[in-house]
Amino acid sequence: MPEAEIDAVVFDVLGTLVDEPAGIRAGIRELDASLDPARIERLLSLWQRHIEREQRRIVDGARPYAGGDALALEAARLVARAAGVDDPASVTALALAGRRLPPWPDTVAGLARLAERFPLIGLSNASRTALLGLNAHAGLRWHQALSAEDARTYKPDPAVYQLAVTVSGSPPERLLMVAAHAWDLRAAQRLGLRTAYVARPVGDPPAPSDRFDLYADDLADLADQLDHVHALDTLPTTAAAAPPEAAPNR
Repeated sequence: MPEAEIDAVVFDVLGTLVDEPAGIRAGIRELDASLDPARIERLLSLWQRHIEREQRRIVDGARPYAGGDALALEAARLVARAAGVDDPASVTALALAGRRLPPWPDTVAGLARLAERFPLIGLSNASRTALLGLNAHAGLRWHQALSAEDARTYKPDPAVYQLAVTVSGSPPERLLMVAAHAWDLRAAQRLGLRTAYVARPVGDPPAPSDRFDLYADDLADLADQLDHVHALDTLPTTAAAAPPEAAPNR
């Protein structure tokens, strides 16, 4: 891939900028205050497995498209049933937990710093309505927030990343995709975007074979690296940017 300057930075949201498991965990706790931590973790896993499985079925064409809000309601019903809760209002409240996700400690300041130099684009599997709520709740600063809902599919379908390419008006190689999920970056990479992995406790760490353009401990580290890159006027080539030895274990 040729070296290129960056016209815009594209961010994954769930897991990368906000702690999604913490928000869903809090929603499950509100469902039934008597649930012990181990039970909450099992219910959280049930929620996550359902969302991941159904999104994948939609991407693979095994299920007609259903929006993120519909999948969240399905997951909430499954979790409530497993917890022995049948109150419709409680199920609805749990389904909305994905709109109340806490940001990581460095997120707000990191986005503000990066926004001084680059247009920032959020690109999420969350619905447009959910994005509105979680952006407001977490205090996320965007120049543009895009939902996979607009492509009627989910990441890692290339149609979702194409949304950012189209909105930016730039070729893919002039966009930098930032995520805490290696699978997300691999999919963006296949479309030609530059890639930056940011380590998070809930992310999907890179494999030893991954070659992303940048590897950062947090958004402050990413901003520092981009400052350095800017001084050199270019990102390194993807082939030259190997992960640090510790990256796959983060």
